[in-house]
Amino acid sequence: MGFRNIGKMYSIKRASNSVFVPIRGLNYHVREWGQRQANQPPMVLLHGWMDVAASYQFMVDAFTQDYFIIAPDWRGFGLTASGGADNFWFPDYLADLDALLDHYGIDTPIHLVGHSMGGNVAMLYAAVRPQRVRRLINLEGFGLPGTRPDHAPARYTQWLDELAQGRRGELGLRHYDSLEAVAQRLIKTNPRLSSDKARWLAAHWAAETAPGQWQILGEAAHKIINPQLYRVDEMLAVFARISAPMLMVEASDDSMAQWWRGKYTLDEFHERLKAVPHVTLQRLPECSHMLHHDQPELLALLIEQFL
Repeated sequence: MGFRNIGKMYSIKRASNSVFVPIRGLNYHVREWGQRQANQPPMVLLHGWMDVAASYQFMVDAFTQDYFIIAPDWRGFGLTASGGADNFWFPDYLADLDALLDHYGIDTPIHLVGHSMGGNVAMLYAAVRPQRVRRLINLEGFGLPGTRPDHAPARYTQWLDELAQGRRGELGLRHYDSLEAVAQRLIKTNPRLSSDKARWLAAHWAAETAPGQWQILGEAAHKIINPQLYRVDEMLAVFARISAPMLMVEASDDSMAQWWRGKYTLDEFHERLKAVPHVTLQRLPECSHMLHHDQPELLALLIEQFL
């Protein structure tokens, strides 16, 4: 049910193994591609906000070499439940990643790739655990506009108000009446996404919670603002500690202009990026923020050349 009238779906080239592992009291869902090889660093893929690990399938299919790849669904996304959390704290992603590498017994430096929110996690992790990262690849992970101390009172007030909204059930996510409707929602957000890929993603991005009722696999509590301020001076200190060579990949469409409308610009991010000791900046043509969907072949080529 819900799969009626679905058209052609993307055919994968590299199948993933879906596993659940215990991470910090949660049953973490992880996708694995390939087999572990003694002479090759593992690759870890970190997805973005309101996304899932399966989102990387097209890029993985485009690699010319076989890698051992680990891609978790972050807590409260995909098939990883949050354990009833009423809001989320960014440092938890760092601790989850650290525990994930420990679970797999990875004691050699990895290739770490992150998209959007995952790109920000990757940069932080590469700075605080430099011995664990061999190559760092950030896909459209720009951070946030800077804040000032006088923003704190209103920020805490907003956080409390949104927590109350969550308790009242006012932060729910939209439901869709079919898997095709979910696919069309993905295409609306990203018009470059082909219909076969949209249908394949929809089946991993959403689940049928009742007959004829599909819901995104992301907990509504992720919509609640973080009460902590985003301090640029702290981030610059973090960036300066990144010792791994870093590849920064941007889409040709200026996501920053769409999101922040002048409050935070790509030029401002580039200025921050100067704090990273070893960084290569690349821009992919004809793609939007979901560049691993729009240009998976070009992106895979860039990454392999960098590695």
